[in-house]
Amino acid sequence: MQQTFEAWITPIMIGGLMLFMCFIIWDLARESKAGRFGTIMLFVVLGAGMLGYILKVVITWMLENGGGV
Repeated sequence: MQQTFEAWITPIMIGGLMLFMCFIIWDLARESKAGRFGTIMLFVVLGAGMLGYILKVVITWMLENGGGV
């Protein structure tokens, strides 16, 4: 039961955390009056860590399930 709960709640909570981080980046851009280009740069630079995590999850899933080449 605990393993099933952990298997479901972990991706949900990490996804929620990522959405919250996107909100923080957006609020930071809005409060600093960054403009369109500045907002895009904030999302690219600060969102790179989230993108790296997503790529890690995808690559791990592909390797475990025999996907890939």
